[in-house]
Amino acid sequence: MPPRFAEPDIALDHLADGSLLLRSRTPLLPYGRCLGDFLEEWAARAPQRLFLAERAPQGWRRLCYGEARQAVRAIGQALLDRGLSAERPVLILSGNGIDHALLALGAMHVGVPVVPVSVAYSRLSQDFAKLRHILSLVRPGLVFAESGAEFETPLVALDLGEAELVLGRDPPRDRRSTPFAALLEATPGPALDAAFAAVGPDTVAKILFTSGSTGLPKGVVNTQRMLCANQQMIAQLWPFLEDRPPVIVDWLPWNHTFGGNHNFNLVLRHGGTLYIDDGKPAPGLIERSLANLRAAAPTLYFNVPLGYAMLADALERDEGFARHFFRELDFLFYAAAALPQTIWERLERVSRKARGAALPMVSAWGTTETAPMATAVHYATERAGNIGLPPPGGALKLALLGGKRELRVKGPHVTPGYWRRPDLTRAAFDEDGFYRTGDAARFAEDRAPARGLVFDGRLAENFKLSSGVWVDVGALRIAVIAACAPLLADAVIAGHDRDRIGLLLIPNVAACRSCAPELAEAAPAAIVAAPVVLAAFRAALLRFNAAATGSSTRIARALLLAEPPSIDGNEITDKGYINQRAVLERRAASVERLFGDGDASVIVLDGGA
Repeated sequence: MPPRFAEPDIALDHLADGSLLLRSRTPLLPYGRCLGDFLEEWAARAPQRLFLAERAPQGWRRLCYGEARQAVRAIGQALLDRGLSAERPVLILSGNGIDHALLALGAMHVGVPVVPVSVAYSRLSQDFAKLRHILSLVRPGLVFAESGAEFETPLVALDLGEAELVLGRDPPRDRRSTPFAALLEATPGPALDAAFAAVGPDTVAKILFTSGSTGLPKGVVNTQRMLCANQQMIAQLWPFLEDRPPVIVDWLPWNHTFGGNHNFNLVLRHGGTLYIDDGKPAPGLIERSLANLRAAAPTLYFNVPLGYAMLADALERDEGFARHFFRELDFLFYAAAALPQTIWERLERVSRKARGAALPMVSAWGTTETAPMATAVHYATERAGNIGLPPPGGALKLALLGGKRELRVKGPHVTPGYWRRPDLTRAAFDEDGFYRTGDAARFAEDRAPARGLVFDGRLAENFKLSSGVWVDVGALRIAVIAACAPLLADAVIAGHDRDRIGLLLIPNVAACRSCAPELAEAAPAAIVAAPVVLAAFRAALLRFNAAATGSSTRIARALLLAEPPSIDGNEITDKGYINQRAVLERRAASVERLFGDGDASVIVLDGGA
């Protein structure tokens, strides 16, 4: 039976400056005071229900709601005993895990902001510049890492100031630290209850740092109002969530709003279960994700397009796994980047084969500053790309800017600003108080607003050719991926101030190996240089060019990259999204090769330079 969605009821107003105002006519119902109330509710209603599970050496470590509440209250008291406050937050270096969750919930329970930081800033960076910046801006009172050994280099190199270092295990010999278990030994008292009662909608729950792809990371203030209002919006758009507690198997990092706010809080709001996936869509790690999905049957599944491409490969190979994966699912959800239509169709085919009918696939759109959901699909769609409509209580302005319509957001789910950066806060909002996102959208059907919006790219990614013609990077990228399927994992569009468009191609290595038997065991460097692979890409791109409408969509040259995108180089985010600007800057030499002469590895499509 398909999931119950709310019926779209949208008002569209034309503003004097040419902007459009899109909002739901459905009022937002009352929402929770704070996330801690959700934990209290489910600990009382279903204390033995499984809340969190993670892989451990001896099997799955499991935590039910009653146990979680007891631990959270103890941790909250321990933080109060240490004098932590809104001005002395908790900073978390480690990735997703039960102890991470308990510490974050314990801090928020007593009004202490939590600052989860990208693991890449600690473990993949060489100079720790971003981590130093965050430490100086936040000035934490406590810093947590699950493993002292795994984070030993940054812990030795960085000045933590007066912050107490708390470690789950493996403390370094030459640095004083406190065991995480010590926090659990505190006895909750009246101070804890008073602090919890004082938490309100305007209390800062989290400070989430943006990726810093174009500069140092910005600390986005996330209030309890934002997080609770957003979950109420989601609940009203997807009422089927009330039918049964959701079960999620999820790898998305908690230092990002997608995994840490949308998914984690959805589980908490509805009394569901979260299996913490210690894999991710990357070579050597996707196997962990597949093993975790075999261990549990999710009712909802969330991923980014790169993850779905890898998942589709596994589902097509293993019918038994496909039947298990789809057995309990209500829908597949994709976000963080546009999903190529070819992957959508592959998932549709395998779901029909496994369950007799295609599974609904939905998406949403938002930012760290919008908690994150600002639009969501809650109706049937037939193609990838639809990002939905604004929820109850949220307003969307489509402002004319540079020939496109920028998405601007207003509502209780929008941030009040950036941590200790009033200058950035002022610049982030327009004259009507709408948050400027820098993303563009258009209507799926111009005469039918209720059919939703289609993502129309990042305004900052688009560029002009030397002729003055604009190139729509987002749309072109999706079209190229579809044209080269299944050989292509992703593409970076080059050509700023040049006369033609070039591509840096990130191959799907597994698919490329199938081009010839001799490539079965070949290394990536050999695969991208293989004549049969180059010929296959050239043929696909020539077919693409045959349908091109002008210089803004016609591809002149392409170059396959042997080295995968680098998280440390900001080329790929923790969520698996390609950062176009960072790739072009980091691989400037490859861009010069792409547009130069005499390189046999460059696929030349029109003979131009």
